[in-house]
Amino acid sequence: MSDLLYRLQTALDYRFRNTQLLWLALTHRSADSNNNERLEFLGDALLNAVISAELFAKYPQFEEGALTRLRASLVNQEALAAVAQHLNLGECLRLGPGELKSGGHRRSSILADALEAVCGAVYLDNGFESVRATILHLFERQLIATVSSGMLKDPKTQLQEALQARGLPLPVYTVESLTGEAHRQIFHVSCLVEALQVHARGVAGSRRSAEQEAAKNVLEMLAND
Repeated sequence: MSDLLYRLQTALDYRFRNTQLLWLALTHRSADSNNNERLEFLGDALLNAVISAELFAKYPQFEEGALTRLRASLVNQEALAAVAQHLNLGECLRLGPGELKSGGHRRSSILADALEAVCGAVYLDNGFESVRATILHLFERQLIATVSSGMLKDPKTQLQEALQARGLPLPVYTVESLTGEAHRQIFHVSCLVEALQVHARGVAGSRRSAEQEAAKNVLEMLAND
């Protein structure tokens, strides 16, 4: 395992002072009650903060919605799992017998969680600047290629294209209720993807904005599924 940890640290471009933190970050709950779940919680927040700050600085022309979509394209389960696979993180994981037998070292959810935990471990080992440098190193290629025609499309268009790519029917938007005064109404809209049994709501000051919010919430559910 020491050789695997050495290669992993080389890929991370970070050398741990306390390798026990790295070992903990690689320990799944199936292997030990002392596992990486708390580090995963910390790493998730750090990843979002570092990526958000980088996108904020890199794209001053973009409004909140575009920045949120860009971040979501970088920090989601599949994207994190892809980075973990590039690091060969799976071969370093400490898993229980059941997860080992079922191929847990290849499962996207486990890989993504472990990557978050590793980021949390770097922070505890040597502070924010170190974890920032590590995250930017890991996501260097993705950050260079963040803007594509798809990433900046509005959520309704993204959802429509995602469903069409799967050969599924379009979502159904329904105004469930209107609240507020006549001149300042709030729309409560639902978005249903019946074929996937996925349902989410959006609330905004116009029907269109509420539909966009509902579509965004559905996209997030699909990304984390």
